[in-house]
Amino acid sequence: MTVIDIPGSKSVTARALFLAAAAEGTTTLLRPLVSDDTEGFAEGLAALGYGVRREPGAWHIEGRPAARGRRRRGVLPGRRHHRPLPADPGGRGPRHVPLRRLRADAPPALGPLSTALRDLGVDLRHGEKEGHHPLSVHAAGVKGGALTLDAGQSSQYLTALLMLGPLTAEGLDITVTDLVSEPYVEITLAMMRAFGAEVVQEGRTYRVAPTGYRARTYGIEPDASTASYFFAAAALEPGRSVTVPGLGTGALQGDLAFVDVLRRMGADVEVTETGTTVRSTGTLRGLTVNMRDISDTMPTLAAIAPFADGPVRIEDVANTRVKECDRLDACAENLRRLGVTVATGPDWIEIHPGTPAGPVEIATHGDHRIVMSFAVTALRTPGSPSTTPAA
Repeated sequence: MTVIDIPGSKSVTARALFLAAAAEGTTTLLRPLVSDDTEGFAEGLAALGYGVRREPGAWHIEGRPAARGRRRRGVLPGRRHHRPLPADPGGRGPRHVPLRRLRADAPPALGPLSTALRDLGVDLRHGEKEGHHPLSVHAAGVKGGALTLDAGQSSQYLTALLMLGPLTAEGLDITVTDLVSEPYVEITLAMMRAFGAEVVQEGRTYRVAPTGYRARTYGIEPDASTASYFFAAAALEPGRSVTVPGLGTGALQGDLAFVDVLRRMGADVEVTETGTTVRSTGTLRGLTVNMRDISDTMPTLAAIAPFADGPVRIEDVANTRVKECDRLDACAENLRRLGVTVATGPDWIEIHPGTPAGPVEIATHGDHRIVMSFAVTALRTPGSPSTTPAA
């Protein structure tokens, strides 16, 4: 059995950084993920005047929820933290007038979030293209109130507004008309409550009280999306067994449900309080699966699908077309390069069984999930470095 120590979750680290900055006091984050995205987020907080001290295994964030009357200005680096940060437009009182100028190194759409913030009275201005970075946020605190949100493209819109709620003067009532990747919202709610927030969900309406946040020491659990590559490798390779400690029955991340897909395909899966183990049974069965709620693991499944004994059809993943790249098309393109028969639609991909003809160059489109997913495919691709014996 191979035991894999997976780095901390990016999703949990990013949320924890926001909550720590918004909390009263100094928060210590244990085992945060160190990556371009999370370091960019931390640098952005520092640029806005928050106290950030990083040491191996722990980051310390001095929270300043009310901005203490200071006018803050900064240009923020990074890519994936762009959606939560615009929803922190300043302190809770009307005297605080911070200015945020946000720039990202990729231009993902912010339209629904921008509209919601403007509905709450935030003066938000897009510098170039409406609904995209760069943008400036001028606010003297947010009163709060009720709003309606379409989060069918990204759950990050809802996450950003939920985390804003406790910082408003009167709280927020958010009614969602459509929602994708709902387990990520569950992460948000659990973490908000851990930092002292009060949130009640009534159907598709979320009621957030104006409680503010309290600083604390918070441990970051391993990244379930990253673990999916090792679980997939274990299911793919006869005789393999992989255990990931720290991802068990109490895990926050919905992407751990990827192992349920592997179980349906024939892998032996054991989830305990302390970790998760996947073992190969020597067989992978074809299946049809809805991956709307765990769409970040869609490329992982697509990458091992050719080795199943029947077609693998992945449905309801339209949102994967608006990630770092169009992941549906990227997976289809690379599988076809390997000689695998693939069909796609607006929100689905169907992959037929087929042994890759040999090593090919994978088009990554600058997306880390495409890189890591097809690294798993290489385990069973004739002539690839991972299958070629050492001389």
